[in-house]
Amino acid sequence: MGPTLIGEQAVERLRTAKRVLALTGAGISAESGVPTFRDAQTGLWAQYRAEQLATPEAFEENPRLVWEWYAWRRDLVAKAEPNPGHHALVALERRYADFTLVTQNVDGLHARAGSRNVVELHGNIAKTLCFRERTPVDEYSDEQGVPPRCPRCGAFLRPGVVWFGEALPREALARADEVARACDVVLSIGTSSMVQPAAGLPFVAKSSGAYLIEINPSPTALSPHADVVLSGPAGQLLPELVRLLDAHGPA
Repeated sequence: MGPTLIGEQAVERLRTAKRVLALTGAGISAESGVPTFRDAQTGLWAQYRAEQLATPEAFEENPRLVWEWYAWRRDLVAKAEPNPGHHALVALERRYADFTLVTQNVDGLHARAGSRNVVELHGNIAKTLCFRERTPVDEYSDEQGVPPRCPRCGAFLRPGVVWFGEALPREALARADEVARACDVVLSIGTSSMVQPAAGLPFVAKSSGAYLIEINPSPTALSPHADVVLSGPAGQLLPELVRLLDAHGPA
């Protein structure tokens, strides 16, 4: 793969950029073996759709079922490793004084790869909240049953993710919007560009003058609006972008 496949203009825009936003979706995690949220469930969970389990109403109706489904998903995530796309984003972060990674993924793979300035729009599956108070709970006992109980108020504990019908964390969304309005270049990576409000961030950035680069194996609703569309997996294209930037030297 050479510069002609990446595009000289994309490399030059990244080389001279001061403020960069990377927005990632399920595609980059899928390359690490993490099933996308709407992938067919397997084994015991084949009879369920994700939309049937990832709601506050489902948890209230059958908290044990939902907790155990997320325990299964946590186990999948724990076995996954960051891929070359994750590591390339760490390398990109080191190039810029102002680099923000906004992710829709809940698997924590970006942080495990070494990314530091990460905004998790949809929460983190490894974290736990009190269902009643919505506050983080770091320590709890598993001996009280499934799901475990909040040590403060006794309510059930729940995964620290955003469910269908819930608002995104206010601070995370505000930070993402702020970065989108100020960035020079936005990279949309492995996202279907269908889930709002995250799907609107590239449009916010572009309307504020940012250069939009999409990296995805398949066309999306965002593709017609991108300045450059790089068709392929992030695990191949992001390391190549880093290599080309290194070859061009600093701006």
